Amino acid sequence: MGARSLIRPAGAGHLLPEGEGTSGAVEPLSLGERGSGEGALDWQALERELDAFGAAVAPSLLTAEICRSLAALYPDDARFRSRVVMAKHGFGRGEYKYFADPLPEPIIALRRGLYRRLAPVAVRWNAATGIDVRYPAEHEAFRARCREAGQTRPTPLLLRYGPGDYNCLHQDVYGEHLFPLQVAILLSEPGRDFAGGEFVLTEQRPRMQSRAEVVSLRQGDGVT
Repeated sequence: MGARSLIRPAGAGHLLPEGEGTSGAVEPLSLGERGSGEGALDWQALERELDAFGAAVAPSLLTAEICRSLAALYPDDARFRSRVVMAKHGFGRGEYKYFADPLPEPIIALRRGLYRRLAPVAVRWNAATGIDVRYPAEHEAFRARCREAGQTRPTPLLLRYGPGDYNCLHQDVYGEHLFPLQVAILLSEPGRDFAGGEFVLTEQRPRMQSRAEVVSLRQGDGVT
């Protein structure tokens, strides 16, 4: 019970915005190898987990303060370009809003930093599965590819769930150019902001029953 917020800064099918800019004023967050800085992630371990299970949890991608500041944006309609009430479309219960340009700076930083780390994984996976698409090393180059195809609307989104709300199992796949890995970050704190509710992933296996996995997240954690 209670309310919880979830943010998706980048991922499969997300169309990439014009509004991030190219000035370099926004630096990626601490996403380097463990030991390279405060809160740095062990990317070798995360890649092994992605390869083995298809998902991986990156702890403490955002501080509690940044989580609260992003969640607090939800009532400000000027920061968003559209609102979706999930029950109207059969998506579940709850709602979400797509951010408008310019994006909040923490989201810009996350997209740049996470893309840089995840692009080699996506390239490797595509090569292993016989998919010809390859991804440039930097996020800005991928954005340019999307712009050329007319994909310019920002689609990072902020979800809000209340008591009894849920999101149906789905894949976010749309647009000519899409990135096959998606990251979701929990902005609320379990046990304080809400109780119950879990993040569930499913694996569709050929000629076998699907396998479900519950991913436990704390505030600021991200799951790829």
